[in-house]
Amino acid sequence: MKRKVLNPFLFVALLVLAVGLACGIDFGTKTPEPPQPIIQPTSAPIQPTSAPLQPTAPIEQPTQIPPTAITQSRFFTENFDTNVDNWSPFVTKGQLGQANLSLDGGYYVFNLPEMQVWAYSIYTPEVYSDVRIDLVAENRGFNNNNVTLVCRYDKEDGWYEASIANNGLYWIYYGKWDRGGTTASYALILNGGSNDIKTGKQTNTYAFICQGRTLTLGINGVEADSVEDNKHVLRDGNVGIGVSSFTVIPIRVDFDSVQISEP
Repeated sequence: MKRKVLNPFLFVALLVLAVGLACGIDFGTKTPEPPQPIIQPTSAPIQPTSAPLQPTAPIEQPTQIPPTAITQSRFFTENFDTNVDNWSPFVTKGQLGQANLSLDGGYYVFNLPEMQVWAYSIYTPEVYSDVRIDLVAENRGFNNNNVTLVCRYDKEDGWYEASIANNGLYWIYYGKWDRGGTTASYALILNGGSNDIKTGKQTNTYAFICQGRTLTLGINGVEADSVEDNKHVLRDGNVGIGVSSFTVIPIRVDFDSVQISEP
C-alpha cells in the first residue's frame, strides 16, 4: 500500500495557525505588586545645639563680717570729754581725800585745798618704753604749785618725772615708793629755770620725752633741758600727770588735754 506523503506546505500552514491561536489566548496577566512605600525620615537627626554643659563651680556666698570693736590706739590725745575711767589717782604726800580730782567742762581738774599734797593720775591701760607726753595746763589758783609729767611708772621699780613750778623753775626726778607704799622718795637728776614758763593764771604747754636713757623737757614749744640717766635706767611703764601744793593754797590746775605719742 502506498504511503501518503504529508504536504510540507500544509505543515507550515498548520504551524502558523497554531502559533497565531496561541498568541490570541489570554492566559491572564499577573497583577504587579504595588510598590512598597519608601519611608523617608521625618526630620534630620537632632544635633546638639551647644557644647555639653560643664559642671558649675558652687557660688560662694558673701561672708558676714562681724562688727569690729572700736579700740583706742595706744598713742592718742586725751581731751577729757567723757570720763577718766582709765586714769588712776594717788598721792605720794598727804592723803588722797585731800585732793579733789574731777572732770569739769572738758578739763581734768586738780583742786588741792590743803597744803603739802602731791597728787598724781596715771594712765593705766598701756605700758610704754620710748614715749612723749604733751599736756596743756591752765593755772586757776595761786602761783605756788608744780605741774608734773610722768613716764615709765612702775609700782615696784619707780618712775621718772618732770616737775615745773609756776614761778619759772623745773626739775627732773627719779621717784620710788617707800616700803610702806604710802609715801615716796625722790632723787634729783636735773634742775634749772626757764623764761618760757608763763607765770600767774595762764596756760602752759609742757612736753616730757623719755627715749632710751635720755630725758628731755620742753616748755611752750622750746626744749628747756635734756639729760641722760645712767643710774636708775628704767625701761618702761605707765605715763601720767600730777599737781603739787606747798605752803600757799588753794591750788587749782585744769588740764585741757594730754597727748601720748612716739618721740
